[in-house]
Amino acid sequence: MNATTTAVPGAPPAPGASLAAQYDAFHRSRARSDLVARLYAEAMGAEYPAEVGASSSCDWSLLGLMTARLRMQPDRLLMDAGCGTGGIGLWLARALSLRLVGFDLSPVAVAQAADRRPHFGLPAERAAFRVAALEDTSLPDSGVHGIVCVDALGRAGGRGAALREFGRVLVPGGRLVMTWSLRRSAEPAWQERARAAGLTVEHVDERPAEPAAWARLYQLWISHADALRCKLGEDQARNMLREAHRVLPTLPGRRAVLLTLRRSAPDHAGPGAADTMTGPGRRPDERNPQ
Repeated sequence: MNATTTAVPGAPPAPGASLAAQYDAFHRSRARSDLVARLYAEAMGAEYPAEVGASSSCDWSLLGLMTARLRMQPDRLLMDAGCGTGGIGLWLARALSLRLVGFDLSPVAVAQAADRRPHFGLPAERAAFRVAALEDTSLPDSGVHGIVCVDALGRAGGRGAALREFGRVLVPGGRLVMTWSLRRSAEPAWQERARAAGLTVEHVDERPAEPAAWARLYQLWISHADALRCKLGEDQARNMLREAHRVLPTLPGRRAVLLTLRRSAPDHAGPGAADTMTGPGRRPDERNPQ
């Protein structure tokens, strides 16, 4: 979960340690115990999608909203940017019969995501996971039909660079759905950022219950501090508690939304590059159905 879009959940801001190494430690510690997942479930209640198991603000309402906003046809290519252990992208790919490519900075998270494919009934040729930064995916221009980015944009080297990369890899008419949070008193900058990336803002969906869910989770972390130290180790527990104490006081003033951005489509566009690209489940001579 990333309530501020700049905090790194459970990752230490240790000088000299690479961000990838911090996330590797984060994911290794979470894999050793189900304690954190149980705390997420308690904080979210009936809204917690246990199968997804994301360390983010993803709940059932967000999954449904992303499904509706993406408007993707079966067999199109979805990119999960900052995929973590892959649950969100895998769930959407299965639900919508999509192909999937996921990216994360953490090799540990990418390996865990790949290991989860069979649970969702997706073979390797339908769901690929790679180590890459949000601002440098190495995908071809117009390479994907849709992008999801949940609580990850603030971890990019720069929001503008990541958004430009997303705009570059989207097919004309393709959509990016991403979580965004800001102070309630702040003037949103997403119109300007979207325009600079060649995108337009199609929808702004308010998520008024999200800050309160974060507050419940952080309070649970604090009240279970000893159990976190026991199950995750001193370093990871300290990082989680530091985050909770830092972010918790800011939550009453936070505004959380789901943004849907769209790359403009020419009036008479022919097949996009993503209709001919080689990707998960595709041979170079195949095209996606329209």
